[in-house]
Amino acid sequence: EVQLVESGGGLVQAGGSLRLSCAASGFTFDDYGIGWFRQAPGKEREGVACISSSEGIEYYADSVKGRFTIYSDNAKNTVYLQMNSLKPEDTAVYYCAAEPVHLLNHYSDHANFDYWGQGTQVTVSS
Repeated sequence: EVQLVESGGGLVQAGGSLRLSCAASGFTFDDYGIGWFRQAPGKEREGVACISSSEGIEYYADSVKGRFTIYSDNAKNTVYLQMNSLKPEDTAVYYCAAEPVHLLNHYSDHANFDYWGQGTQVTVSS
């Protein structure tokens, strides 16, 4: 059974940093792409970043380029999202998602991902 468990969310002031973790189990980690998405109240789910080390994929939405970094620790089956220079508009529930990399065509499209974690809240105060 595929399981994704996010952690690391919280409340931070604007300009601060947080690191989110996505612990994966139930599948061969190298065979999947892992994405981070976020959803603010009243807004659509937005693709933030995506990684597949085996395929050399590293994607970022324009809104987070230069501030967020996605990376993986394959020994721990964990993907991280390091978020720096946080802004109030980054406030959202953040989800990680997984999809077999050979089926992954649109890194920012939530409809392209079949497996999801429960989400973790990130709140950035001004």
